[in-house]
Amino acid sequence: MIVNTVSLETVAGMASQIPDTKLPEVAFVGKSNVGKSSLINTLVGRKALARTSSAPGKTRTINFYNVEDLLYFVDLPGYGYAKASKQEQERWGKVIESYLTRRSQLKLLLFLVDIRHEPGANDRQMMEWIRYYQFDPIIIGTKSDKIKRSQIQRQVAVLAKSLGVEDRSRIIPFSALDKSGRDAVWDQIEAALRVQG
Repeated sequence: MIVNTVSLETVAGMASQIPDTKLPEVAFVGKSNVGKSSLINTLVGRKALARTSSAPGKTRTINFYNVEDLLYFVDLPGYGYAKASKQEQERWGKVIESYLTRRSQLKLLLFLVDIRHEPGANDRQMMEWIRYYQFDPIIIGTKSDKIKRSQIQRQVAVLAKSLGVEDRSRIIPFSALDKSGRDAVWDQIEAALRVQG
């Protein structure tokens, strides 16, 4: 998809601020600093629509991006940010849970993990939680430019085994630097909107 018009429309810091939208939604979930904002920017062809940071914990709200008045990209707060207080982490967890469990508009969940490393306990716990709520996410293996091309399929296998993903076509290696994987992610988004739209 070529995106001409996109804007940050709503920033929700608590469950009561989550808007009642009518458009289908694609949500982005993953631990802090995994590259959610970079993926959103790459998908919509913008450099700084979603604010990126080298420091984790930048996104502490649920951000709704209106894409072409056709759908929303929903950027969820990153989990596993060590410097956040336990109370703040619990609040983010409740906001994320409130969003994921009540959204009939949610058509696709993109679960981002760093392709360079085996998923950690937080990632595996998040995957269990996602499955508990009966979502079948697309796994995005971010930062694929940081490893050799010859290592990518091996790392995809590591992600599949660790997260219990049988269909490896549901794991997409992605790089914000060289934009590899961008079209494959859009294909999944468009397929989800067609099937459920």
